[in-house]
Amino acid sequence: MDSSMLFEIANCIEEAIHVVDRSGRTIFYNNAAAKMDGLQVEEVVGRHLLSVYPSLTRETSTLLRVMSTGTPILNQQQTYITQRGTAITTVNSTFPLYRDNELVGAVEVSKDITKIKELVDTVSNLRAELHRQQRKGPPKASEGLAVYTFESIIGEDPEIISLKEAARKAANTSSPVLVWGETGTGKELLVQSIHNASFRRESPFIAQNCSALPETLLEGIFFGTAKGGFTGAGDRPGLFELADGGTLYLDELNSMPIDLQAKLLRVVETGQVRRLGDVKQRSVDVRIISSTNMDPVEAVEKGYLRADLFYRLNVVSLRLPPLRERPGDIPLLVASFIKKFGHALNSPVKRVAPAVMSAFLRYSWPGNIRELEHTIEGAMNLAQGEQIEAEHLPAFMARARRDETFMDSPAQKRVGNVTKPLREFIAEVEREYITQALKTCKGNVSRAARLLDIPRSTLQYRIAVMNVDPWQ
Repeated sequence: MDSSMLFEIANCIEEAIHVVDRSGRTIFYNNAAAKMDGLQVEEVVGRHLLSVYPSLTRETSTLLRVMSTGTPILNQQQTYITQRGTAITTVNSTFPLYRDNELVGAVEVSKDITKIKELVDTVSNLRAELHRQQRKGPPKASEGLAVYTFESIIGEDPEIISLKEAARKAANTSSPVLVWGETGTGKELLVQSIHNASFRRESPFIAQNCSALPETLLEGIFFGTAKGGFTGAGDRPGLFELADGGTLYLDELNSMPIDLQAKLLRVVETGQVRRLGDVKQRSVDVRIISSTNMDPVEAVEKGYLRADLFYRLNVVSLRLPPLRERPGDIPLLVASFIKKFGHALNSPVKRVAPAVMSAFLRYSWPGNIRELEHTIEGAMNLAQGEQIEAEHLPAFMARARRDETFMDSPAQKRVGNVTKPLREFIAEVEREYITQALKTCKGNVSRAARLLDIPRSTLQYRIAVMNVDPWQ
């Protein structure tokens, strides 16, 4: 591949690429870099780096630091001001270039995070200001943040009842708690309930999603920054300081960058936090509650979660079952959502049609409770009378309603003739479904559990409760 082809490829990619020679003069600057800086390629190529970026120095420029040390710098945040006075924040990965074992230049690949940083700074400053105001008066830090209690958790399934009992016990301590379950199962609702049942209820509840932000920004969010620590940094407390005395909720912990997980572990173990660019250690008293959207053991095995951090935070482990494992709670949830949106939408809807309820009981709910809630809200926007009908459901659910296998089942044939309590009817449908799965799998519980897409332990429990003979 000749150099002209490489030049064209480098100009087509979205990341900014900047190459300097041994003296610090630019020898390549692609179109993405020019767009990011608001400059023309011709204004940069051939000029020394510091003449183009007057706010940088040999110490703060990642390109020049690599030139002086010969050591790569990975995922480094850098803020600089261009000749035209535009402040840019990037995340850079910078590498030395060698020819015949001689250092001849450096190449930098950058991603513009200016807008993200501005948003993060705005939110962080608001958090810090709220923290300062609340420290002046009576403790109100959890007001408007942790609003859910255990009474907010709807369900009479044995697993939910057992989960709430375990969570109530955990609320009486300061031990770390790890909540795990699929997206939409209500993890934050459970976390807030634990906080509001604890002795920390009058202290701050701070929640932070650990995904979708660069590591350098997350580090500043968690640990805070010191003025002069890096270009553009000011004195600002991090989440650990803001949550002092209360609870810090780390959502999607398995999405946190691995290197940041190591730094988090040190703070959890020592109770000491140091702002970025500072030398002072600050003591914090924070209860950590974290959550993952997958089995944390699997997250460790796949390298998403450090084993040492998992062992430290998994002191109390609480699993939220997906909705498909607790179909008996669907009517309760439906009634709750109808009541909720009846007020918000000024809707006359009071119930769902029997055929709709049977479709809900048959559907697998990959989005769990959140999907059910949105389905009810959407249907109530379309319904005119007091009842949600099948035509008010999303199209994909309407297709499921027409499933021939279910339509021919004894349970479906009974739907049109309501002669018994709904809970009794649901129990019959569940028993028939489990019995049919066991017959299909010739009594093999493990295979039937996979077919039903539920844990083997859950199926064994339901078999025992319903007195189902796997070999019948």
